[in-house]
Amino acid sequence: MSDLPTDDLPTDADPSPLFLSQRSAIRKRSTSGPVLDVACGGGRHAIALAQDGIPCIALDRKSDFLIPLAHWGRRQNAPLQCVQTNLETPHGLPLQPGAFSTILVFRFLHRPLARALMDALAPGGYLIYETFTQSQADCPKGPNSKKFLLGQNELPSLFKDLKLLEYEEGLLEDTQSPSHLARLIAEKQG
Repeated sequence: MSDLPTDDLPTDADPSPLFLSQRSAIRKRSTSGPVLDVACGGGRHAIALAQDGIPCIALDRKSDFLIPLAHWGRRQNAPLQCVQTNLETPHGLPLQPGAFSTILVFRFLHRPLARALMDALAPGGYLIYETFTQSQADCPKGPNSKKFLLGQNELPSLFKDLKLLEYEEGLLEDTQSPSHLARLIAEKQG
């Protein structure tokens, strides 16, 4: 972790345990390109990457998230670029294919984006994905529409062109509030 001040961070959410478990692998791969943080929200993962000196592009559709994140990045002279875009359009990712060493997706699901995410990975790049499963609909927090909830073992099938390295699914209690999640780590071959 670098010595960047943390008293003016735009988010108070801690990075996901999945992200934290992969932090050193992300750092090693970052020599082959920046990291893409898809639907970054308040930037909990983008901030952690910037603090490590890892170039990151943070995407979200909400300027309410991106403006403070970009402001923080400029004040800290952090390797962080914020891009506002609606990922739930037929246009896909507004970024160059094969450009990213790692792509992070946490608590976001738009199934038609799967192909664009795979295309955006550099050869040898990692996809680290965590989002809710249909069992989460019975919980008080999180989405309850099937549109935003994965079916059983659906996540690996969305990324079948990648080499599956790790996968788990179920009630995971290592988050701030226990949640029904699917977690995937996969690699683009080539």
